Parts: sequence; C-alpha cells; structure tokens
Amino acid sequence: MENLGSILKKHPFFQGLEDNHIEFIVGCAANARFKTGEFLCREGQEANYFFLIREGTVNLEIYSPQKGPIIIQTLGEGEIVGWSWIISPYQWRFDARSVDNTRLIALDGKCLRDKCNEDPSLGYELLKRFAPIIEQRLVATKIQLLDLYGKDD
Repeated sequence: MENLGSILKKHPFFQGLEDNHIEFIVGCAANARFKTGEFLCREGQEANYFFLIREGTVNLEIYSPQKGPIIIQTLGEGEIVGWSWIISPYQWRFDARSVDNTRLIALDGKCLRDKCNEDPSLGYELLKRFAPIIEQRLVATKIQLLDLYGKDD
C-alpha cells in the first residue's frame, strides 16, 4: 500500500517539489471519499481544504436561480479541486459535487497556510502551481458564460 508521501511525489502537481516540502504537505494530508452527489464544498463556505482526485469525477458548479446548477468544469483523476484556501478571504468560489464515488486526498488549507508562513519558499512554489489552475477555472467560466449569454447572429 502506498503512503501519502509517495502518492504526492508521483502526482504531476507536486512533481519536482523538494522532499522537505513534500514532508510538510504530507502532515496536512488525509484520504477522503465522497459518494455520488455529495458536495465536497459549497460556494460561499469557508475554504479550508483542497483536493487531489485519485479516482472518480467531480463537477465544479455555480448555481443560477433561473437555470439551477451550471457545470463550469468536470474534473477527473489527477486533477485538483479548490484554490480558494490560498487566497483571502478563504471562501469557496464554486460548488464541487462528486459525480460518482470519488476517492481523494484532502489537504488542510489552514495547516498549509501555516507551513507556508514558516517557509515562504513553499508558499511561492504552491502559488506558482496554483496560478495555472486558477487561470483554467477562469477560462472555463468564461466559456460557460459565452454559452449561456452569447447571442446567435
């Protein structure tokens, strides 16, 4: 059975991270499971975690009173759910719902923020790795907005 440290080292998001940084991160990590339809997080709630999907699928959604849940992006194995833990005021920007039974690694954002304050080089490395994820989510949101509100000529 693999331990969390070896799983994180192999994950593309953490590849190339110094061993001491992986050790810090493992101290903030735990296995998690969500059943089909369960929410990992809800928009507006306090964001204290992010997740690495090990198995299964997660929809990132926003809720529209007129249209109901709108899927912004569907994420699968190897992808990251959540960046709000790293940017104040630490509130979720989307809902994240498990599409099927999903296994993840939950990383405690409060724990990681403390470790980043202790070691700013870790914070910088994580921020560099999260910046493209934030950009991907913005692009996915833009595409959904164009689909919803674009005009046909």
